[in-house]
Amino acid sequence: MNLLHIIILAAGKGSRMHSSVPKVLHTLGGKPLLEHVIQTAQNLHPKKIHVVCSDNSTSIRECFNQYDINWVEQTKQLGTGHAVIQALPFIEQASQVLILYGDVPLISTTTLEQLIEDMPAEGLSLLTAKFSDPTGLGRIIRDNLGAITAIVEHKDASPLQQDIKEINSGILATTSKILRNYLPRLHQHNAQGEYYLTDIIAMLHTDSIPVNCLLAINPEEIAGVNDQKQLAKLERQYQKNIADNLMSQGLNLADPTRFDVRGNLTIGSDVTIDINVIIEGNVAIDTCTTIGPNNFLKNTRIGKNVTVKASCVIEGAIIDDNCIIGPFARIRPNSYLESGSRVGNFVEVKNTKIGKNSKASHLSYLGDTIIGNDVNIGAGTITCNYDGVDKHQTIIEDLVFIGSNTALIAPIKIGKGAMIGAGSVIATDAPADKLTVARVKQITIENWSRKKKG
Repeated sequence: MNLLHIIILAAGKGSRMHSSVPKVLHTLGGKPLLEHVIQTAQNLHPKKIHVVCSDNSTSIRECFNQYDINWVEQTKQLGTGHAVIQALPFIEQASQVLILYGDVPLISTTTLEQLIEDMPAEGLSLLTAKFSDPTGLGRIIRDNLGAITAIVEHKDASPLQQDIKEINSGILATTSKILRNYLPRLHQHNAQGEYYLTDIIAMLHTDSIPVNCLLAINPEEIAGVNDQKQLAKLERQYQKNIADNLMSQGLNLADPTRFDVRGNLTIGSDVTIDINVIIEGNVAIDTCTTIGPNNFLKNTRIGKNVTVKASCVIEGAIIDDNCIIGPFARIRPNSYLESGSRVGNFVEVKNTKIGKNSKASHLSYLGDTIIGNDVNIGAGTITCNYDGVDKHQTIIEDLVFIGSNTALIAPIKIGKGAMIGAGSVIATDAPADKLTVARVKQITIENWSRKKKG
């Protein structure tokens, strides 16, 4: 079997994006366009992936250090044919070559496997699609017998040719031998003044070399990105694909059109997700858990029978079974909520462990804290964990009751079964099973009067 090399063309300037960010670094589902293509290419297990980019593409290369890529410079953007020529010196003579595009992110592994399988031993296989409005796309020209004779770019097409609905995706599979034989014969006699890779189709037809065609079942697979409108349209298609896949696994989505996954989501059975939920990074949600509306979940693991009420932000956390969170709670990285614990409205938790059946129901900040089991954190409680230079830890043991509006100045330890009186400022350890109160004596200023306007 011949070796497979994959060339990804990614040197386009993307001027229509009107952005300083290279086009292939714009994100789809939270991931750069080019990364989608690279990961799909990897699924085909090629000997090498070659990415053709411009000579000022340092920012692109730096984004993909984790991938084994041969980066190929195209110092002048003289067309797709010219771009492929730059990669040929790195490809063995007897190789299959698959050509992809860095701004066509939804192409599937299954389609590409079929395209390669359909490739003639000494010929070329094209991926095409049919669009009701093919404006701007290259047209597939066929003879009376249906054989492909040429590809004509939209700007070079006659009015009759512009009526053709079958278009060229740009994606093709062929051999390194064919590319070496025909690419040097390309010319720039066209509206763009470029070397079109597609011009080799007419040459192959003239030389009676077979050109096969695979018609894409899902035309959105070959949709490219040239401007922000197209990117937004493709984002919705990508999210629809993700939602459809998750719903086929049993996910109950209130509205698939108001749901975004910008990473990876794994689910158990009977999971319900309401509208406007955003998933980032790697998120796992276990059986019978309900995620309310307007929530943001990132790099988080959520257990069984959990309820996340509306408008919470949960990042880098582990939430055990039977917890209740929100509404309007923020769980920051390195936080761990053990089973049955509760974090209520306007509570912020950072780098904190909350023990079993413990609760902080309202208006609190808990940072760098270890909280035991069956603890009650009163409304308005804060852990004063930062002294201006260093962070310090608060330890609250089992069965503690913290009264409302309490400040715990770390480092500090509240002993098991202790009670802290409301409104206290606790600066030293509080003993177990005792009531500790720290308040300034209440006085009334007799001669005080309120300031008046004017």
